[in-house]
Amino acid sequence: MKKALLIIDRGSKMNEVQHELSETCSKIKAITDYYYVDYCFLEVLPPFIKEGINKCLRYDVDAITVVPYFLYPGMKLKDAVKQTSYFAKLVNSKIVITKPLSYQPTISKIVMARVNALISEKNITGNNYSILLIGHGSSDRRARDAFLYAVESLKNHFKYVNFCFLELEPPNIEEGIKNCLDSNPNSIFVIPYFLHKGIHIQKDILVDIDRALKKYNFSNLYVAGHIGVDSLIIDLVISLAKDAENKSGLF
Repeated sequence: MKKALLIIDRGSKMNEVQHELSETCSKIKAITDYYYVDYCFLEVLPPFIKEGINKCLRYDVDAITVVPYFLYPGMKLKDAVKQTSYFAKLVNSKIVITKPLSYQPTISKIVMARVNALISEKNITGNNYSILLIGHGSSDRRARDAFLYAVESLKNHFKYVNFCFLELEPPNIEEGIKNCLDSNPNSIFVIPYFLHKGIHIQKDILVDIDRALKKYNFSNLYVAGHIGVDSLIIDLVISLAKDAENKSGLF
């Protein structure tokens, strides 16, 4: 059976995002038996979901496994699944949809790795530092709950853990930094809970952090890497795909 794997991302105009998705797809294809691996976008710019499915079909595959590449549950994820299900009815091929990335312990492990890498890089000893996990923010309670799942996983390993959001819900970044300072830390380690190096990582978060640091006259703040391309997330995508395929009974 010739199979394809299609990642559905929210969408971004940033070249860095597309490069990360391309690298992720290449790494998945290199270690699996998928005949074709690619990505598409829910919105912002093409290729959109219909185009992504049609590209897979042009490779004459018998089945397509679709991975909703979303950290948070909510309307965007629901829309991606709904569109995929609609187009699946119109094509002569088996299509199965996996679980998203939310509530996956692997994501928490990646976040932990980012924290530990930063601590090692800055040669920090002791535990007089505070962790600040920054999420995007959403009006959907389900998204907040999924984010707090990652926050709670960090609390099992670090003494001082705080969280904040870039937009849409409190606490904002300034408030998050203030909450960190309440424990009188020597350093603050910021972990962006974002999949890609988009405009939020490259600009928006940094602007808000800089404003807060000037207000509170604090300088020992370090920003870790985002989730990005990681061997653990590659393994997670493959695991989600195999699990969905086995449960579908179609493969």
